Amino acid sequence: MSDAIVTWFTENLSWLPREAVCFIISMVPILELRGGLVAAALLKIEMWKAIPICIIGNIIPIPFILLFINKIFAWLKTTEKLGGVIRRLEEKTLAKGDTVRKYEFFGLLLFVGIPLPGTGAWTGALLACLLEVKYRKAVPAIFLGLLLATAIMCVITYFIPWLVSVL
Repeated sequence: MSDAIVTWFTENLSWLPREAVCFIISMVPILELRGGLVAAALLKIEMWKAIPICIIGNIIPIPFILLFINKIFAWLKTTEKLGGVIRRLEEKTLAKGDTVRKYEFFGLLLFVGIPLPGTGAWTGALLACLLEVKYRKAVPAIFLGLLLATAIMCVITYFIPWLVSVL
């Protein structure tokens, strides 16, 4: 599914510079840095150039999520149409939080850093808020998790294809 979304973005934003497409994809929930790096590889952007673009794109929304999501969710829960959706999103996110709840900093770092479906900086920031992880612990854990995810995704999107082409 995320491949289809990345393809949609790359096709529909083709009028933008390639780097801007990767930056935007990195800001989108679900796709995040992982989708941005996949798009960068598909768009033939050099890895050294793609890494800062995707990290910055993915990290920009995180402080806003950490600071405001609880207030936004509280307000949205009062609305008739979105209240149930927000409650289900909170439940689904909290269900993934056992490791974070148990290990806090390192749990959040691994949650953000290991590129699995439903994990990433957006979900990690939401989970940190719902579990009331302190801001000064959440920000470095999420950032270090992004660095871990970057390393893993660079191996998958750049190193392995290069290795296959050499062999």
